[in-house]
Amino acid sequence: MSGGGNGGALRIVRLANFVTASSGGLRTALRELGRGYAAAGHEPVLVVPGERESDEITAQGRVITLPGVELPGTGGYRVLAGRRRLRALLETLAPDRLEVSDRTSLRWTGEWARRNRVPSVMVSHETADGVLRTWGLPEGVAGRTADRLNARSAWAYSRIVCTTEWAEREFVRIGARNVVRAPLGVDLRACRPELRGTGLRARHAHGNDVLLLLCSRLSVEKHPGTALDALAALRGNGVRAALVVAGDGPLRERLTRRARAQRLPAVFLGHVGERGELADLQAAADVCLAPGPAETFGLSALEALACGTPVVASASSALPEVIGDAGLAAADSGAAFAGAVRQLLARPEEARRAAARARAELFGWPAAVDAFLAAHDARTPVRSPEVKG
Repeated sequence: MSGGGNGGALRIVRLANFVTASSGGLRTALRELGRGYAAAGHEPVLVVPGERESDEITAQGRVITLPGVELPGTGGYRVLAGRRRLRALLETLAPDRLEVSDRTSLRWTGEWARRNRVPSVMVSHETADGVLRTWGLPEGVAGRTADRLNARSAWAYSRIVCTTEWAEREFVRIGARNVVRAPLGVDLRACRPELRGTGLRARHAHGNDVLLLLCSRLSVEKHPGTALDALAALRGNGVRAALVVAGDGPLRERLTRRARAQRLPAVFLGHVGERGELADLQAAADVCLAPGPAETFGLSALEALACGTPVVASASSALPEVIGDAGLAAADSGAAFAGAVRQLLARPEEARRAAARARAELFGWPAAVDAFLAAHDARTPVRSPEVKG
């Protein structure tokens, strides 16, 4: 890919679907990458769907919202459905680079970029076969369908960006040669172990000995029910545990009814939009649960580590690669998650919390921004060696 004019400054137009006011990881990644691109002297422009049209300048650059079609049963997710209008906008914006964070309904934009000789990147925020399996397709069918979709994506875009080796595997399987690795990051200043407060922990633990935390969108692909399964298994084995859930989604009402029916001490906070409030929760918990089997990185889990809280993650996902020895991988069942929680709690608290923070310190946002800009063949900022996170 070639550079742009204006001393290497590039207009990087980014397209994303499935972003709402209560979105988690994707919204965070878009915001932090946009800020990093702008700090490096580039011109980031983000285009997302919403309820109404808007165009504003923000800390992450220009953000254009186009009216999008709401997908039933997704808890408010919208998509950029009007190809003609989006194509006209792209032609008006005249991007030097195109970055797409949706591998389904926006794949056609890669072909638009090829025709217009615009270098393009597709960011793989989830595995195609993992999502298809989650939605009920048999493993063999899901794998074959994913291979076809991924082959088309690899042809359409100049590069495919994967955040972990785990996410990269499905493209390696089909022989794609334009895949690059670029991890995401965590705000090491906003998320820190010193935020741990006994008052907040006591308020949510309700007299129990162990406080579990689930930070997740409550939708089918995230498997949030596994957290309740784990809580029930722990209590069945005599562990006085409670669960606090930060997140919203189409399964919230069903999960709330289940917790009430089974008399499980679970508190559903809904979407926690204030970054400081969420970090306080992540620091207060004893263990964070990350049961989503199709996660390719897991930003909320990394934030928990930065706050000093170890993580139990689905062994089917990429998170074991991210959390390393600062947590444990478990099979996708409540009993397995409960067993992993007990193993983590058997470690001395000071040691397990120190290991969590040390692992998170390997993933600062500046390094992530540099990796994504490198995927665009774009200029990266000059930083002093002491800058971290």
